[in-house]
Amino acid sequence: MRILVTGTAGLLGGEVCKRLVAGGHEVTGLVHRNRDIRANDGQPVEIATLTGDVSHDRFGWSETAFAEVASAHDLIVHCAATVRFDLEEADYQAVNVEGTGNALALAAAGDMDFLHISTAYVCGTRNGAIAEDDPLPESGFANGYEASKAAGERLVRDSGLNWAIARPSIVVGEHESGRIRQFDTTYAAFKLIAEGRVRHMPARKGATLDFVPLDHVAGGIVALAQAMEQARGGTFHLVSGQPLPVEEFTGAIGAYAQFHEPELVAPEQFDPAMLPALERRLFKRVAGLYASYFQRDPHFGDANLRAVTGLACPETGASYVRRLIDYCIEAEFLPEA
Repeated sequence: MRILVTGTAGLLGGEVCKRLVAGGHEVTGLVHRNRDIRANDGQPVEIATLTGDVSHDRFGWSETAFAEVASAHDLIVHCAATVRFDLEEADYQAVNVEGTGNALALAAAGDMDFLHISTAYVCGTRNGAIAEDDPLPESGFANGYEASKAAGERLVRDSGLNWAIARPSIVVGEHESGRIRQFDTTYAAFKLIAEGRVRHMPARKGATLDFVPLDHVAGGIVALAQAMEQARGGTFHLVSGQPLPVEEFTGAIGAYAQFHEPELVAPEQFDPAMLPALERRLFKRVAGLYASYFQRDPHFGDANLRAVTGLACPETGASYVRRLIDYCIEAEFLPEA
């Protein structure tokens, strides 16, 4: 297939491009400013690139260029998004909502299939079993990122195109090695906690985290791209499906002599104003942005993914968390003992 991938300079986009090329597909990468497309192993991915801004009408291209790109591809894999949790609503609207609309317009112009990368956490703050075919909630989201990804999904579902939606959970390092090319989003909070700069986290009893290996997510996206005929109109969770109790996660951190296990405080008893000044600032700026994930217990199902692709996430759990931590130490993101 001739596939256009948006967001190719990002962590997930680069790895997806590598795997699509390995599968024999003709891949074009859409980049914003950064043309450096790399797989998770850090190796460059040699593909054709186009420069454009998803938040602009026609990505900022002329009508002629837009039509040429549309006619030259069979499928869009829409990875481009802002994944930060600290932005204004207008920023989420421009990239995650209007950017999706602009990508859908390109697909429509070329009668292309559309594989949209969302997030499993469009379920909002619901707990318990979360099935892929559950109705998309209108409210109850923990942050602007989740709300914007849900809004983007609605555009996809109403587009009239041949579409499928892939929903990763909390994407972390590869399963066997723990390797990850860039330490951002969740890892920023993880570092503050491990190094003892944030020593208190509001956490609800029974809360769990769904950490999913990057290779399972990228492999699932490629498998769906190659099975769009069967995937069409479907929603697919790219998740571990093995909820990790928050206490096991923080306990794994505390098992390393050089790290600190945070004190987990019931949310109704947690008051950021009572924290020491530096910890209060760091909690507000970074760790607090992820606090809601320490207070939920979603159990994501992936029956649709298994049925269409045959893929299942390998075993995660405490041993996998240790591999993630060990890689952080090896890469000097976290200190050695």
